[in-house]
Amino acid sequence: MALASQNRKPGLQIAWKTVTYRSVVLSIVAVIGVLFASIRIAFPQFTQTGITAVTNLTSSALEKVAGFNGNSHKSGETSSQQAHFTALDGTVRVKKGSSNSWSSADYNLPLEKGDVVQTGSEGMAKIVFNDGTNYTVKQDSLIVIEENSANERQQTTVSVAVSTGTVDLATGTYVQGSKSEVILDGATASLAPDSAARVSNDPKTHQHEILLKKGTGEITRNGEVVRLADWEKVSFQNESPGLQKSREIGPPTPISPANMMPIFISGEPKPIEFSWTPMANAAGYRLQISRNPYFSSTIMDKKVSSTDVMVSGLKEGAYYWAVQSYDSHGTESAEGEKNRFNIIPKDKDQQVISLNLDPFVQHGHVLELTGKTEVGARVMVNGREVPMVGSDGAFHYFTPPLAPGESIITITAQNATGGVNTLQKRVEIQ
Repeated sequence: MALASQNRKPGLQIAWKTVTYRSVVLSIVAVIGVLFASIRIAFPQFTQTGITAVTNLTSSALEKVAGFNGNSHKSGETSSQQAHFTALDGTVRVKKGSSNSWSSADYNLPLEKGDVVQTGSEGMAKIVFNDGTNYTVKQDSLIVIEENSANERQQTTVSVAVSTGTVDLATGTYVQGSKSEVILDGATASLAPDSAARVSNDPKTHQHEILLKKGTGEITRNGEVVRLADWEKVSFQNESPGLQKSREIGPPTPISPANMMPIFISGEPKPIEFSWTPMANAAGYRLQISRNPYFSSTIMDKKVSSTDVMVSGLKEGAYYWAVQSYDSHGTESAEGEKNRFNIIPKDKDQQVISLNLDPFVQHGHVLELTGKTEVGARVMVNGREVPMVGSDGAFHYFTPPLAPGESIITITAQNATGGVNTLQKRVEIQ
């Protein structure tokens, strides 16, 4: 006892208590909880919005507590994203990754990792991903979304496996470090930004092809790497160990009639001019005109030597046209763009038809448009036709990804008698 008294020094004694960030945050959360309970009792009509706001605040605080405790998100962690249909035609089915059953494709159905998309013999679908990459899935095709994610640096990864059939794809202007890949029977094609390609997989003949239309790409299979530039193609078969590289003839670019162009006529139909860009080393061109986008039947299939031809006898209705070039050996180029135009009878007094738009809904760089027009009218958005207009004139459409900055959205409605209405909206994409 005496020894203890001797060791104790006279003066002011200070006691320390450690207060952690975790304790402070938990105390704040507790105070918010008490306050919320008091308000809830005093004001029973407290809205769901208020409840949500407090819940979000509490969740945020708890996440910060976890962060102080060493459980913060690691750098490079990715989050899954969704893709959307922007065009549907014919029979298109979807099997969600979480389901064993098929359902009909729908514009409101988001596509995620693991989902399977299948088109029928007269089906076609266009899918747009958040990085700006778009896929046009041709008839009798099946694809699987293997990956669709982004990290905290906005670097995206899109990977699609083509199990059977043909797809046309175009990559967006994504940030450095992003990836856009196509998987084809053991081969992986990595495409650079602003590139376009056609991928074909025929499991019956075991023939597989990747044609690069624009940009650059790199094909990897069994350790072999082949780099492609414009109009270069890689092909291989299951049994062949290597990749065969070849060069294709590029097709002309259609000029007139422009895609989605309306052609108004009064009286007897007049000849319509078809023109396209000239191609070096082309001995001639093959012009095809069809009533359907699949060109399963044609109303004209003609070889010509010039880049300009007049065609007579086309009556009212929708048409599709495409042109290929061929060389002195008769070898034809790859298929080019398929443009659509519509011949519409014009009244002497053109009427302005109804066109009403709902407020746009923005999903990243994609806009969702809904509205209503006259029954039986066609609707185009920035020159692209809305594929589905309801029997009551209602329509629903997702735009392709828009570039950052200001964009002008032009919506045009046309009826069968030449009535038309056009609205324009300015939008800002961040």
